[in-house]
Amino acid sequence: MPITCDDGLVRPPWAATDPLLRTYYDTEWGMPLFDEASLFERLCLEGFQVGLSWRLILSKREAFREAFFGFDPDKVAAMESIDHLMDNASLIRNRQKLNAAITNAKATVALRDEGTHLGELIWSYKPEATPRPRTAEEVPTFSPESKALARDLKKRGFTFVGPVTMYALMESVGIVDTNLVGTWRRGASGVWGD
Repeated sequence: MPITCDDGLVRPPWAATDPLLRTYYDTEWGMPLFDEASLFERLCLEGFQVGLSWRLILSKREAFREAFFGFDPDKVAAMESIDHLMDNASLIRNRQKLNAAITNAKATVALRDEGTHLGELIWSYKPEATPRPRTAEEVPTFSPESKALARDLKKRGFTFVGPVTMYALMESVGIVDTNLVGTWRRGASGVWGD
């Protein structure tokens, strides 16, 4: 159930108490992103989050930005190795996930050769309707569109892009609005009504 916080705003349980998560929810989560660099960053961060908490990823976001050149796909695609990152305790030192950032950067750059870009591709999977959850238990973890997006991205060479991860991406960039009904951010993206 939504929680009325000490500032009088109603938030979902995950954003109600932790200051880092609250700020992320209040200022970023669910707001539309369309540009390649922002979507590439979110795609990578969602991949790093697999099996971990989003709070942990947020706490390491600045270190990831530094390690991956502000998530500039061209610069990340040009990286020859992640070996130097394996000693960096400020990152998630998972070799597969670190390599996935380079793999996904190369796939992002390759999309341009196909005459599209990452934003167009991801947003092409916007559903006709968005969920209207009243409790956290009613929030879906995947959808037919997130499954299709995951398949499409994998076909194009992306990795760490499963249906659940892609649904989380779709939530975080406003493609779906899973703000709980009654929370102060419901409909804030402007993509969907309340």
